Amino acid sequence: MDILSFLQNGRSGLALRGKAGWLDLSRADSDLPDDVAALVALPDWQSRVEGAAAAAPLLEEPYEWLSPVRRPQKILCVGLNYLDHVAESPYKQPDYPTFFPRFASTLIGHEAALIKPRSSDDFDYEGELAVVIGRKARHVTVDDALEYVAGYTVFNEASVRDYQFKSPQWTMGKNFDGTGACGPWFTTADALPAGARGLMLTTRINGTVKQQASTSDMLFDVATLISLASEVLTLAPGDLLVTGTPAGVGFGMKPPVYLKPGDVCEVEIERIGILRNVVKQEF
Repeated sequence: MDILSFLQNGRSGLALRGKAGWLDLSRADSDLPDDVAALVALPDWQSRVEGAAAAAPLLEEPYEWLSPVRRPQKILCVGLNYLDHVAESPYKQPDYPTFFPRFASTLIGHEAALIKPRSSDDFDYEGELAVVIGRKARHVTVDDALEYVAGYTVFNEASVRDYQFKSPQWTMGKNFDGTGACGPWFTTADALPAGARGLMLTTRINGTVKQQASTSDMLFDVATLISLASEVLTLAPGDLLVTGTPAGVGFGMKPPVYLKPGDVCEVEIERIGILRNVVKQEF
């Protein structure tokens, strides 16, 4: 199932894709959370969604798309997780995932403006698969790890490269306001192959394909990432695990080609959807 998070006339809520359109779950169940992070924390969230859908009216337009996950406890990102991307970077192939944090304050939804910061022109795109954790996970084995996945969404981890490389830690360059595009909706794990393997990820800038790879090309797959992360910290329902980007980023071009105001970024993952954002200059 596909679930989107929306804002309409000051009212936020969730909607489920139906045969005739999006079903406004919040109209049918006012106690249902308006954020997928809170939804998947409910022990009976799937039955709650199904129950609400049976009585839900269609979601009327217009509405604003919100990030499906807006208030996670944690957003854990992974760098250098595709071999071809490692080759275009100044780094060696890692033998352990390059984890780093992103903060919820950076998140924006589908069709929201991707904010190019006024302090830098080195603004780059990174199309990625994002995993939504569905159960508390600590010391999880690789064999069991996918049981802890609620579903997936699409992510554009826009990065400010000069800030990213100011220090050995990438945190500042990955956490500018309005740079974490997420959406367009949340797709449950049962609608996709195990571990979301074998899905084509494509990033287009102004209609031109810049990145294209299969999620099977990840150096560390979803199960391995969950298992290794859970050795260190407790993953909570609604946490996001952003799994890395393939080759083709602007930084890897010679010379680098970065995003400009007005550029249209589209990240598409097969069987999930297309996340679209237009770059806007920060004033």
